[in-house]
Amino acid sequence: MNPEPEIIARVENGVGRITLNRPKAIHALNRAMCEAMIEALAAWRADALVTSVLIDHAGERGFCAGGDIRMIAESGAGDASEARAFFLAEYRLNHLMFDYPKPITAIVDGIVMGGGVGISEPSAIRIATERTTYAMPETGIGLFPDVGGGWFLPRLPGQTGVWLALTGVRLKVADTVALGIHTHFVPAIDIEGFKAALLANPSDPLEEANRWVCPTEPEEAPLNPHRDAIDRLFAHDRVEDIFAALETEGSDWALAQLATLKTKSPQSLKVTLRQLRVGAALTSFAENMAMEYALGGRVVRTHDFQEGVRAVIVDKDNAPRWSPADLSGVTDEMLDALFTPLPDNEKWTPLDR
Repeated sequence: MNPEPEIIARVENGVGRITLNRPKAIHALNRAMCEAMIEALAAWRADALVTSVLIDHAGERGFCAGGDIRMIAESGAGDASEARAFFLAEYRLNHLMFDYPKPITAIVDGIVMGGGVGISEPSAIRIATERTTYAMPETGIGLFPDVGGGWFLPRLPGQTGVWLALTGVRLKVADTVALGIHTHFVPAIDIEGFKAALLANPSDPLEEANRWVCPTEPEEAPLNPHRDAIDRLFAHDRVEDIFAALETEGSDWALAQLATLKTKSPQSLKVTLRQLRVGAALTSFAENMAMEYALGGRVVRTHDFQEGVRAVIVDKDNAPRWSPADLSGVTDEMLDALFTPLPDNEKWTPLDR
């Protein structure tokens, strides 16, 4: 008997519909899933009968928990060729969605992290529910917030993207809507009704989203009281200076952020801060993806990524032994080597149109 497809792609009443269908893994992306989504989106782009796209997921555990981290780590322990092939496909999918000429609606009901952010943030309409949990937790496994994080995160209000990326904090819907990460809040009980309405009115998904939206007031966002502190304390260009500012601030909240940061990979913290500062100055999403592709192929081969995956995903002892063990050991020369552009014949490129 054939196994269930991991991506279900079909057209319903003028809506190209993609359903993530790997529920036991919370729809963690692999290369085949990315390529199946690319194939569907590329076909619908030129199909005049398809007016918009809807991306949702099977089951109730979440939208997408990320990428296939075990595979990436196993590949990174060798020559990283399989990891690079995955990144090539995943980042091409991210870019295809970012530049897509038809509106895409993503329904992120439940967990949305890492690779799940990469296939929802480029969507024009991003629906969250009270069950949504958003995070970019990569610094905790020795990685960095890829899949376009270098573009999206520094463009969030103030320094909130830097805070999110460095701490890996998990946010709920009031905060994600307040920050513009998600465009609409629709209660989970109304999601099926919203989908039916969208399929009945495929030409204007934004109108349907606005009809079904449930308002969340800015003062309801738990992060709101800390926004000024985030903008002050995370504005520095050196991680050491962020640590010092948090310590000097001395509030319970600031010291809690500092304690969290001290559990993360020092290498990942410095890589991530540079990634976001560089990404903020880039003028195209494609440039950002080329930077992240070069960076990703190198970082997955480092000690900290291998150790982070061991500690968090394989052995689950949550006691990674980072090397270098502190910020002072991560030099500018190390960072320069990780960020060096690839030769022309190895660079990431978007899909041919």
